[in-house]
Amino acid sequence: MWAGPGAGLLIAVVTAPAGVSGAVFLLPVHLSVFGVPSPAVTPTNLLFNVVAGPGALWRYHRDGALRGGLARRLVVGTLPGVVLGAAIRVFALPGPGVFRLLIAALLLPLGLWLCLRTLLPARRRRLAAVGEPAPGALTALALAVGVVGGIYGIGGGSLLAPVLAARGMPMARVAPAALAATFATSLVGAATYALLSLATTGDIAPDWWLGLACGLGGLVGGYLGARLQPRLPETALRLLLGTLATAVGALYACQALAW
Repeated sequence: MWAGPGAGLLIAVVTAPAGVSGAVFLLPVHLSVFGVPSPAVTPTNLLFNVVAGPGALWRYHRDGALRGGLARRLVVGTLPGVVLGAAIRVFALPGPGVFRLLIAALLLPLGLWLCLRTLLPARRRRLAAVGEPAPGALTALALAVGVVGGIYGIGGGSLLAPVLAARGMPMARVAPAALAATFATSLVGAATYALLSLATTGDIAPDWWLGLACGLGGLVGGYLGARLQPRLPETALRLLLGTLATAVGALYACQALAW
């Protein structure tokens, strides 16, 4: 009964300070622990983002961290992408084997990149930091991430945040904007899957009760994580996220190959 809210709370506390809703790490729990079928696991993850997102966003808004145009530009780019990604997920990538390979292909390089970027000497990080992308490049990046997020059910923040942070943007600015984009795209993505479930057969609609239960835990955890962000060492947090992503990606790569 408490497994869903507990998982959502613990994951969101760790990931919200880095601009990640936690769905990227909740996905393996939905697949392996709760047995959510594919592709219904994707909209269930998006539903978690919808319910959990306001906790961290309210805290960031209260602290004034959502000011500026970065969040708006990310939302404008990711919204059309998540609709396209949902359609691709339902009609082209329904099988669990392909889905596990996709998880591995996303999480392994993402996790390794996070770790390597964090471990780079400070001088090399300063030389590599190039700042915020141009508006057109930022929109194109957000669109691509939206497609991946619609397929994968992660909203896109777990991909946007490390990309922007690696360009030298401070996490205090990246995290709120990435979470805002995740919330908006998850809302549209979950609605798209619900509509597609009315026109097609199979396990396409989200697991409403599980998504809501995990989301309620994430609502509390996201608020706590956003509140803790100024007190958490950024290096340790990035290494933790990178290690988790790499481990989960490796696990699902092995499972996909065995399957």
